[in-house]
Amino acid sequence: MKIAILDDYFDTVRTLPCFATLAGHAVTIFNDHTQDTDTLAQRLRDTEVLVLIRERTKIRTELLERLPNLKLISQRSVFPHIDIDTCTRLGIVVSSSLHADTPSYAAAELTWALLLATMRQIPQQVASMKAGNWQMGVGTTLRHKVLGIHGYGRIAKVVAGYAAPFGMSVLVWARPDGLARAQADGFAIAASKSDLYERADVVTLHMRLVDATRGIVTADDLGQMQPDSVLINTSRAGLIVPGALQAALQAGRPGAAGLDVFEQEPLIDTAHPLLQMPNVVCTPHIGYVARDEYQVQFTDIFGQIVAYAQGTPTNVVNPAVLPKRR
Repeated sequence: MKIAILDDYFDTVRTLPCFATLAGHAVTIFNDHTQDTDTLAQRLRDTEVLVLIRERTKIRTELLERLPNLKLISQRSVFPHIDIDTCTRLGIVVSSSLHADTPSYAAAELTWALLLATMRQIPQQVASMKAGNWQMGVGTTLRHKVLGIHGYGRIAKVVAGYAAPFGMSVLVWARPDGLARAQADGFAIAASKSDLYERADVVTLHMRLVDATRGIVTADDLGQMQPDSVLINTSRAGLIVPGALQAALQAGRPGAAGLDVFEQEPLIDTAHPLLQMPNVVCTPHIGYVARDEYQVQFTDIFGQIVAYAQGTPTNVVNPAVLPKRR
């Protein structure tokens, strides 16, 4: 089959052990990024299998209708960037493992990296030294602080488990099933969402972005945080009401933020307000960008391609397509 892999920025995929799974197929890898429909339609005109790296490129109806040979989209994780109904109508199978078997340890580790970097002002201190200065401010330690976790799934559980060695207590707010899991794991439960945002020294978000969670963090929630508190978001920017975090940081509640996700990505506008704020540490959506994590992800992605080629598609998110697939 003719396979295209989009957005492999550093040409990493072909170096992974699991890439050998695609032996015998014609694989084309694109290392740049484009969202231009005409460009993508030209590049993918002969493609039978499209491999996506998370949500880097949106696959919308206008593009899908110009790809008559496309049979399978294989990826991992959630899929708000794909027009699933259009895929079903056109006979295109979408396979996406939702990694129910394992959390993203890479994302959990980056959450703590941002937490530490923000609390201790590490990027700002480094920039001060490189500018020929010495210390630029006074950071804050984690010991005896409250780590507030909003949402409690696989990644949140790992993040919560890292708190004890730092001497932090954990406070959780989530849906009822998440609260039950957190309580069973021995973590304290907030009395309400407001209670979480009021009491936590650090609030970190760990939810999938679906209709029920879009904008779940409001301006009022952020306004209840303390002036010396920190918000960490390595999940999705859409969990926060658009513009609310920027306004809250400007108002001083919370006092700082560590962000790996943004309303518009890639965020390369150096004049963007969040990039200009001295109390914000930003990383370019690298929570899952680690070689170990890539190996885990692409083992699933390539396994879905093999299963499709054998006539037994797996992890199909649009099962209604199966009787009429191309």
